[in-house]
Amino acid sequence: MAEIIIWTTLAGLAMPLGGLLACMEKMQPRWLEEELRHAVIAFGGGILLAAISLVLVPQGILHLSPWTVASAMLLGGIAFLFLDEFLTRSKTPASQLVAMLSDFIPEAMALGAAFISMHSIGLLLALLIGLQNVPEGFNAYRELMKSGRFSSRRIILAFTALAAAGPIAGILGWFFLTDRPLLLHFIMLFAAGGILYLIFQEIAPQAR
Repeated sequence: MAEIIIWTTLAGLAMPLGGLLACMEKMQPRWLEEELRHAVIAFGGGILLAAISLVLVPQGILHLSPWTVASAMLLGGIAFLFLDEFLTRSKTPASQLVAMLSDFIPEAMALGAAFISMHSIGLLLALLIGLQNVPEGFNAYRELMKSGRFSSRRIILAFTALAAAGPIAGILGWFFLTDRPLLLHFIMLFAAGGILYLIFQEIAPQAR
């Protein structure tokens, strides 16, 4: 349990780290700042794709039928589609933040369960979660600052507090999913489908 708490906390702290990187003063010339932003977004998309192809799908398809695999990924994509539509219509300035938490929490649950039977997979998943949270924290910070509703200090403190969601989700996964491998694999595929939607709908178009 201690190892799960440590790794999920470190992965979660990558969110405020991304926010701190976004705190840097505006770069000059303007095109350089835009290229940096596009590069960070593209890096995040690549890490998310790596998490899907290296961990979530290969581990998620174990012991599940092809129809169940397809259904789980489709449901994940549809769920994230409706979430994205809701955030767009409500004009909330936290769409990137919600998207970050939407993939961070199920992945942390999978990490907690994976540490019991697949320790090396758990470590790889922790590394990938941390790497993807940096650019996601970067983009969420920029989005919240652009709204003009929050100060830089409040955003960084909020991101730091949200890092606690990682250990909570990891412990829940350890307690409730270790003995339920089919449910664990379904959650992995559900998250993979949702992340895949985010990559092509939100991330790739911004990484031009």
